[in-house]
Amino acid sequence: MKAALFHEHGDIDVLKYGDMDTPKPDASEVLVEVKACSVNHLDIWVRKGLPGLDLPMPHVGGSDIVGVVAEVGAGVSDVEVGARVVVDPNLYLGQRPWSDGDEGEMHAIIGEHTRGGFAEYVVVPAHNLLPLPDHVEFEKAAAVPLVFLTAWRMVMGNAKVSAEDTVVVLGAGGGVASAAIQIAKLAGATVYATAGHPEKLEKAKQLDVDELINHREHDFSKVTWKLTNKRGVDVIIDPVGGSDTLPKSVKALAKYGRYVTCGATTGATAEINVPLMFWKQIQLFGSTMGSRKELSDVLNLVWQGKLNPVVDQTLPLSEIKKAHELIESRDVFGKLVMMP
Repeated sequence: MKAALFHEHGDIDVLKYGDMDTPKPDASEVLVEVKACSVNHLDIWVRKGLPGLDLPMPHVGGSDIVGVVAEVGAGVSDVEVGARVVVDPNLYLGQRPWSDGDEGEMHAIIGEHTRGGFAEYVVVPAHNLLPLPDHVEFEKAAAVPLVFLTAWRMVMGNAKVSAEDTVVVLGAGGGVASAAIQIAKLAGATVYATAGHPEKLEKAKQLDVDELINHREHDFSKVTWKLTNKRGVDVIIDPVGGSDTLPKSVKALAKYGRYVTCGATTGATAEINVPLMFWKQIQLFGSTMGSRKELSDVLNLVWQGKLNPVVDQTLPLSEIKKAHELIESRDVFGKLVMMP
């Protein structure tokens, strides 16, 4: 089979498009013919190497897998060959994957800790499959799992956004951010969004954002302070995270405000005004991924057309280097989807 792979961690030149043996499922697994798989910042980090991540080489990335079941393991009785499926990227260790809470102390991600979907075929546990309705295009479905699950946990699980809230979503061009905007709007909230380029702000208008802020030209904490008549905003959803966004977020939040982040792109450490934080009684949340029930909930909203994944473009898998270049340069609005 053809695959996008690398034999060592490093810069973009370690990526190769070539041949690998087609994997075989064991008793509890299925072989999925990959129809589409989207690219995440996670794929960049894994390619470069993460502390403590010791992978068998060559490695194949790709966490957001959709396709058709090509073969089932001997012990799999509830999955049929030919079924259209979405793959839950979470590998659950220790507890049942359909739990409504945390799935145990240990967990891994397909495409990060195991070989993923940047290939013509991939082997995954049978219990990681979710049905893909016939009316949903493969490339649209591939833009959902990791970013919409992450955004759902941030907006609904941690921040518990409601119609009474004013929400700021930072970095509107990203996959998690474009999902978070839609989820917050679906909850009835007033939503402000930031981006650093006029074209991304223009595209964000299509997501029904109430106010747009160019964070390269304006300090979003000052702008939102004015927009709310010096009250501050109730929630900040920060997929960017780090030394630049956290201090400004503490300033921008209203009393009892909630800040939720899933990133550290602008730096791993940040200085904040601690007295301001405790006088406002601000809640800080770190957030990542979510449960099987949360994934099912958000997928159903996509299938019903209430949430709409934003696909910037599709690329053939042979152009994996171009995809990484686009992600690293942030020259993307929404998701890049690879088609084997």
